[in-house]
Amino acid sequence: MDLREESSRFGSLPSTTSRNLSSSSSTFFSANQSPFFSPRSPKSLVSACSDTQFRDSDVTSAALDASLGILGPESFANARLSDAYPVALASAANDLQKLDFVSSSTSNSKSTIASYNVGPEHEYLRPRGKQKKSGRTQETCVTPTSTSSLSNRVRSCDVYIGFHGRKPLLLRFMNWLRAELEIQGLSCFVTDRSRCRNTSKHGMVEKVMDACTFGVVILTKKSFRNPYTIEELRFFASKKNLVPVYFDLRPEDCLVRDIIERRGEHWEKHGGELWLLYGGLEKEWRDAVNGLLRVDEWKLEAHDGKWRECILRAVTLLALRLGRRSVVDRLSKWREKAEKEEFPFPRNENFVGRKKELSELEFRLFGDVSGDAEKDYIELKARPKRRNLTISWSRSNSINERRFERPSDNKRKGKEPVTWKESEKEIEMLNAEVPQTQQHAPKLRNSKKHGRRNNSLKVVYGKGIACVSGEPGIGKTDLLLEYAYQFHQRYKMVLWIGGESRYVRQNYLNLWSFLEVDVGVENSPDKSRIKSFEEQEEAAVARVRKELMRDIPFLLIIDNLESEKDWWDHKLIMDLLPRFGGETHVLISTRLSRVMNMDPIKLNYLSEIEAMSLMQGAVKDYPIAEIDALRVIEDKLKRLTLGLAIVGAILSELPINPSRLLDTINRMPLKEIIYIRRENHPLRRNNFLLQLFEVCFSIFDHADGPRSLATRMALASGWFAPSPIPVSLLALAAHKIPEKYPRRRMLKKVLCSLTCGFTSSYARKSEAEASSLLLRFNIARTCRKEGYIQFHQLIKMYARKRGVTGVAQATVQAVITRGLIAQHSEHIWAACFLLFGFGSDPMIVELKVSELLFLVKEVILPVAIRTFITFSRCAAALELLRRCTDALEAADQAFVTPVDKWLDKSLCWRPIQTSAQLNPCLWQELALSRATVLEIRAKLMLRGGQFDIGDDLIRKAIFIRTSICGEDHPETISAHETLSKLTRLLASVQNHTSNRS
Repeated sequence: MDLREESSRFGSLPSTTSRNLSSSSSTFFSANQSPFFSPRSPKSLVSACSDTQFRDSDVTSAALDASLGILGPESFANARLSDAYPVALASAANDLQKLDFVSSSTSNSKSTIASYNVGPEHEYLRPRGKQKKSGRTQETCVTPTSTSSLSNRVRSCDVYIGFHGRKPLLLRFMNWLRAELEIQGLSCFVTDRSRCRNTSKHGMVEKVMDACTFGVVILTKKSFRNPYTIEELRFFASKKNLVPVYFDLRPEDCLVRDIIERRGEHWEKHGGELWLLYGGLEKEWRDAVNGLLRVDEWKLEAHDGKWRECILRAVTLLALRLGRRSVVDRLSKWREKAEKEEFPFPRNENFVGRKKELSELEFRLFGDVSGDAEKDYIELKARPKRRNLTISWSRSNSINERRFERPSDNKRKGKEPVTWKESEKEIEMLNAEVPQTQQHAPKLRNSKKHGRRNNSLKVVYGKGIACVSGEPGIGKTDLLLEYAYQFHQRYKMVLWIGGESRYVRQNYLNLWSFLEVDVGVENSPDKSRIKSFEEQEEAAVARVRKELMRDIPFLLIIDNLESEKDWWDHKLIMDLLPRFGGETHVLISTRLSRVMNMDPIKLNYLSEIEAMSLMQGAVKDYPIAEIDALRVIEDKLKRLTLGLAIVGAILSELPINPSRLLDTINRMPLKEIIYIRRENHPLRRNNFLLQLFEVCFSIFDHADGPRSLATRMALASGWFAPSPIPVSLLALAAHKIPEKYPRRRMLKKVLCSLTCGFTSSYARKSEAEASSLLLRFNIARTCRKEGYIQFHQLIKMYARKRGVTGVAQATVQAVITRGLIAQHSEHIWAACFLLFGFGSDPMIVELKVSELLFLVKEVILPVAIRTFITFSRCAAALELLRRCTDALEAADQAFVTPVDKWLDKSLCWRPIQTSAQLNPCLWQELALSRATVLEIRAKLMLRGGQFDIGDDLIRKAIFIRTSICGEDHPETISAHETLSKLTRLLASVQNHTSNRS
């Protein structure tokens, strides 16, 4: 390949703006039992890490040292080298230099943050030292402050939030609204006044109501029978600072006559003369309800699950009224980012069925169902004598933990109410009437009927975790996508990551741009010790996990989880997830039968009616014979939604009837295909589906001639990473696939050189047509990101097994010449897997020495440094550099191996014994490249405290540079300085160890 024609290769990663985060010790009173405060301006220290653009230029060793944060023996932060590396690493060094500075957002308040519990079961303003969770609210307390300080907080309250009720969805909404206001620097006071039990607490609430700038009242169907809500409406309406939020109502539903006369579906049960329920005055009640009609500018509606839109609009309007223009600008930027990048794929307009599964997902995540699903869903809590259901999320199996019981008051005849009991190690769903001793007593059952049930853990509801299981092609991704689109308003953002074992950790850390956290290596100069690589990786994961454990609800979707353990270090994927029962929900799709000791929702095949509707496409009226042919196709495809969708696309796009299509598929030979040894391999289960793929490829070849671009793009997709593929990169790989007839290829090159001025626009047109063909026939899926498409896992498996020569080589060449490191990092890693054979995988692609040098300078070194510094993935970066060193050593060994003897006879009087003598310049460049990789590995070893390994690596680099460049060369001097640092550090560690012993 031509390494000079495509040199603009490094893209940029968009930077994110830092934001104010709510402190875990913010001042508030518990909404579970009484009011709570939040700070006026919470402090936070959030480092904004951004990827700068990678460019083709040299980098100084001093810049590289500073970026890698080489630590001296005294301060572990000093680094200095002198001259240039002969590699293109400038942007990587610039990116890493920025991480030496810890940025922090400014705080608007310098007061000490404290909080108190003022619940009915505690003394007034009694501080609490431990965090306790009850329901969906939090109680967090630290050191108490003085009365004057507390009075100042009351006088400076921005927003008062009043609500009434204990439903989980209402508390979830309230917590999100409070946390969102806090995170933007607005102080809040939240209370359910009906739970205040004495006069002093009511007096405190009244002072806050009088002092706050705005009064937010969350209205539900039961709010108008609560005297405190009526009082809040009247009070804030009189001050003209009322902000009503309609939770499960619309503004037009809140009419006095409708409520009193029980008109409409809302008020048949909850309406009437409600003031009589609490002994109030009719006039005051009417004035409070009618006052809502006069609030025209605040139309904050959260009904029908539109939580996100309501909360963001509320925060925006309140910030505008309070003069916080920066908050409005920050939210506007976040909205733009969410609209572009939240969902990986557009909504599937042809999605059919799965209503039961969607309701089941909602129930498992929220513990409740809403809307039309309530009519069809079976209430599991009403089942008699339900067995204990437990999910353990800790490695310990101990059950001797403190549990908090919430008894149920509603006992119906023949039904046993179910209560939740949870501890730090176990979350249990138990029958309320089983004695405590009986619950803990072991049950000895030897029968097979009960043995498995006791050893395995079952379904868990309302704890924010759900899993969908099924074979490939059955529609797991479509189900998760439909759920995300239906319920995305209940979350601040949908975070979608791929679950493939080699990429899941990197995909998880990529969430930093949405969560606005820094997952790079720590660069604090006052550290007393160097963290190990494992500690640095755990710290990066912990930062993302901490953000997901706040009161801001996210929906984390892990699609196609391959294994419960990470491929790199074999750690449990569960370590990445936030604690179950929090505001963030986790949704997983997998082929595994069990994940994290949970019983997943096992996705069954579509019903016959749903399968037929998916296959018929645009043509709905077929004769009986054709309907029978469709049934045969449906049966042979085993009702896999992937195959059904492809059949429907063929029938819609081509003038062909089902019987003829069935005959064509049956006659299609599986040429060049695959002998698969494993019986459980997905491709071995359904040969009819593979024949259907071949029919599609034949259609593409017929439409675009032999070796159509669409077919080659589909074949090349199998060697890319599982993430969406840019069409331009995919088309380039397809064009690089070698042809069977070299003469035809030479003729094509001549024609291209003669018509070079017209080829670019034609190539772009052909790429667009080929990708459109793949999308129309459902071979690929369109993505929300412009210019990207996604291929199904089964199609990629089939493309790999089809065995076309040169496809993997063409894919690697396309990626390493045109791939952008910031945008296509997953595909670059996929190319590295093919080149270096990680783990037990063989090396599939081999490069020439010139191509290998280009790969190391332009791809490997920048990717490794970016992976290490920006994402703290130390083990993966070091393993990549080690594999790269092995490849360079193998190439160097080939250079010094004696060549064939015929060269001696063909070249003058001086015999040439090795390839290094034949091409000394290339050999020297290869050796210097290996020295560069060794030096970078040594510097990275400093970051993890592995001084002995770093000492060995830098000595090898010094030997190579001294042999080629000499002792006085700047690069050799630079390597000697690194060696001296390593020597001093290693000596200090040995002295410290000997003194301790």
